[in-house]
Amino acid sequence: MSNSNIRTYGNWRRPTTPGLLKLGTAGTGVLLIGLVATIITVMFSTILSAVIVFLVMAGFLAAIAVKDKHGQSVLARATNRTGWMRARSSGSNLYRSGPLGRTKWGTNQLPGLAAQSRLSEHTDSYQRPFALIHVPSTGDYTVVIGTEPDGAALVDQEQIDSWVAEWGYWLANLGDEAGIVAAAVTVETAPDTGTRLRGEVESNMDPNAPAFARAMLNEVVATYPTGSASIRAYVSITFSAAPRPGGRRRGEDEMGRELASRLPGLTQGLSATGAGAARPLSAQALCEVVRIAYDPEVASLIDDAHAAGEGTALRWPDVGPSGHQANWDSYRHDSALSVTWQMTEAPRGIVQSSILTRLLAPHRDVARKRVTWLYRPIDAARAAGIVEADLRAANFNMTSSDRPAQRDVVGTLAALATAQEEASGAGLVNFGMLVTATVTDIERAADARAAIDNLSATARLRLRIVTGSQDSAFAAALPLGLVLPKHLKIAAELRGAF
Repeated sequence: MSNSNIRTYGNWRRPTTPGLLKLGTAGTGVLLIGLVATIITVMFSTILSAVIVFLVMAGFLAAIAVKDKHGQSVLARATNRTGWMRARSSGSNLYRSGPLGRTKWGTNQLPGLAAQSRLSEHTDSYQRPFALIHVPSTGDYTVVIGTEPDGAALVDQEQIDSWVAEWGYWLANLGDEAGIVAAAVTVETAPDTGTRLRGEVESNMDPNAPAFARAMLNEVVATYPTGSASIRAYVSITFSAAPRPGGRRRGEDEMGRELASRLPGLTQGLSATGAGAARPLSAQALCEVVRIAYDPEVASLIDDAHAAGEGTALRWPDVGPSGHQANWDSYRHDSALSVTWQMTEAPRGIVQSSILTRLLAPHRDVARKRVTWLYRPIDAARAAGIVEADLRAANFNMTSSDRPAQRDVVGTLAALATAQEEASGAGLVNFGMLVTATVTDIERAADARAAIDNLSATARLRLRIVTGSQDSAFAAALPLGLVLPKHLKIAAELRGAF
């Protein structure tokens, strides 16, 4: 294939709001109110009072206008630090559960945002059991689909392009699915315990085989898992309990019956994206996934139980950690320590389909790595208004100056391209990314941080460590269907206005 036929991707854009001096709509409003207040103060009071009012207004605007390379303003960083200090002084960053813990229920319940979640199991129209997570505080239900990605090794570029296109169609169709509020894709790499390989070899080994052949297979079983890794991928889809805004919330049984007929179509659509065999996770399988995430040492025990043909009998109230400590930039939980990053900027320019290969691959310095994409599909009715408003804002920001910056010109062209694509039938999706690195040896934490920093550079991503809320970010990166904007005290729309 010639280079001219290689497909590229890009034009990811964060919507902007119109405003003077790059302050945004809310910042411009504060500027105008401050100027009016200063004029009124001059008219009815002294010049000194007017100067004080102007300085207060200027200080506030400087706090929201001065931003770092990740787009965080001084006010946002100060608010984050204040909230963290309050959480640490109140002890809410510590968690102790179980019979000897501080919780009243005496179980290892999930902490933080997932504390109120409940789990039930239902059967779809293909007679496959599927787990259904219910979060009463937000009124959301989540199903988790386990996939087995085929990978891009020894695959023609035409097939890879087809998978990427099908994935784009699948995401775009989520905006047309009734009740879907979010979706997430989690790719997890972890050390292979070798239990499954041992069970497969022992079950197929002929007792009458030559001693040399049996010895060779036993050596393979003993040495092959060393340094190898297993890769698992999960797709979680979150539905709203209310079929329409302001409607009656449906219960677990009603949602289970509705999703039982919709799951086969969703899993079949995933098969065309290169996800391989897609099946919904049962309640027991989901419990094991979450339990291993909080305590990686139990992974070998669960694999041994499966190899022996036994179940783990895990219950949802027992999958959480027995204790955790959320630090400013790390998260200590049971037998491991984790650090979670958030994406602050998507790759600039155009990229190829292999841009994330190294980020997703296992790394020797990271025991367990979890990369999660968070999607919030936008229905077609709202998408048109969003792209048109973004285009008007980009045009206003470019024409508000006699000599517009080149970045404003490029942003306007990108907004115009997005509007044209949406008008031609393309879907619109908000997305973000979380990357979690887990180590079982605390002394390897610095190596894991350096590894993620290097991998993010190869993917042309801008990542920053989540500060002050590592426990919440860790839970959001799990296939639990947590919709983070619904848990914010300040609405996401108001945050984006500054």
